[in-house]
Amino acid sequence: MSDFPYLEKIITARVYDVAIETPLEKARALSKRLNNRVLMKREDLQSVFSFKLRGAYNKISHLTEAERSKGVIAASAGNHAQGVALTASSFGIPAIIVMPKTTPQIKVKSVKDYGSEVILHGSAYDDAYEHALGLAKKNGMIFIHPYDDPYVIAGQATVAMEILKQHPDHIDAIFVPVGGGGLCAGIATFVKQMRPETKIIGVEPVDAACLHAALKAGERVILDQVGIFADGVAVRQVGEEPFRLLKNTVDQVILADTDEICAAIKDIFDDTRSITEPAGALAIAGLKKYITDNGVENQTLIAINSGANMNFDRLRYVSERSELGENSECLLAVSIPEQPGSFHKFCHSIGQRSITEFNYRYSDQNNAQVFAGIKLNESDGEKQKLIERIGNHGYEVLDMSDNELAKSHIRYMVGGHANNAQNELLYRFIFPERPGALYRFLTRLGHQWNISMFHYRNHGAAYGRILAGIQVPPEEFAEFESFLVELEYPYWAETENPAYDLFLK
Repeated sequence: MSDFPYLEKIITARVYDVAIETPLEKARALSKRLNNRVLMKREDLQSVFSFKLRGAYNKISHLTEAERSKGVIAASAGNHAQGVALTASSFGIPAIIVMPKTTPQIKVKSVKDYGSEVILHGSAYDDAYEHALGLAKKNGMIFIHPYDDPYVIAGQATVAMEILKQHPDHIDAIFVPVGGGGLCAGIATFVKQMRPETKIIGVEPVDAACLHAALKAGERVILDQVGIFADGVAVRQVGEEPFRLLKNTVDQVILADTDEICAAIKDIFDDTRSITEPAGALAIAGLKKYITDNGVENQTLIAINSGANMNFDRLRYVSERSELGENSECLLAVSIPEQPGSFHKFCHSIGQRSITEFNYRYSDQNNAQVFAGIKLNESDGEKQKLIERIGNHGYEVLDMSDNELAKSHIRYMVGGHANNAQNELLYRFIFPERPGALYRFLTRLGHQWNISMFHYRNHGAAYGRILAGIQVPPEEFAEFESFLVELEYPYWAETENPAYDLFLK
């Protein structure tokens, strides 16, 4: 394809029958925080919530009538599928879309709504791709590749054409998410011909870095496996044509981990009140990392918000991990004495910081192991100062903020049976959620009774919810009941709850 006239094909690409010229918006909050001018190309505002319809429409529009009459088939994790489905619907031709079984349901439903037949096959894009090629050959249909096709690349490149028109002044760098490489190849090819001084920086997830691996090896490589959190870029091998173009045009590839992607989703939401999918936030994640790694200031940096096809049920996970990705929360494992008043003293050692999570279960009579999430400010080195402060109060502290086992599993598993927790009573409490509320709760609980279990997580709701096991000798039960009344927090006795018997008692 070395003789393909890309500049001409990009300028004359047929995309605007279905695509809009998306805005290039300044991310005001992010720009102020990062001390750079950050602009976002809002491809998440397309009718299919992704840039992918540009390449799909451009490719299909260049098919002959005879080719289109055979119908089209595509393999996609979702966004390309919607672009092909919309295009097929607009041309009135049949379409089959093969999607991995792991594709978010919101994308599957959207494709079906455009009238295309959906076949779910395999666990990743490559499985769906091989199956789609077989069906194309069997049924005589035209296969529409999501990225390894000059007309698709030219269609995606219209994003760059719009950026240079919308921002005629100097641009220091454009950050582009990379899956198979079609979008990045198109943008890099156009920009390097029009403004060669502008850097093109690809961004990939650390667990799906096919372009990064290919550039390092000097040839395309097949990754052993890919992570599917950023499903829109979960590709094991960069496209042949994209790689041919990118090895001479991309300036750098940055890798972002899951927490950094989640933090970028939150950044975009804070500036736009829109929620991008993980792949759609990759460029912002890479942009932030580029600024940090290079000490960049006062530059004009553009990120492609490439898509917003996010399953609603993923939002909880994104919210949990975004604070860690932004370094605004730390997770600590702390050993404290197993005795009444220990929780209160530990909270005092933390100082005037918000506790985001507090998990504990009694294990022996000597020490208690607490798993705590603590809110951090933006100052450098604050986490280390906090750890030192807690240590100076005599506690052993282990930082779990970068421990994947702790972040993904242990934080949800702190609990279990405690056969030696004598005279344990189980209660649920709620209290108005505000800074210092948990500390006040523990202060009012006092030092008389030992806490044998504690579970609290701040979910941003109006009320905090606590589950607590408290060891109360039978002769002190009347006094404890009086304490509950004086506490003035709504509470529910759960000692007879069958879930307590099965999993905690």
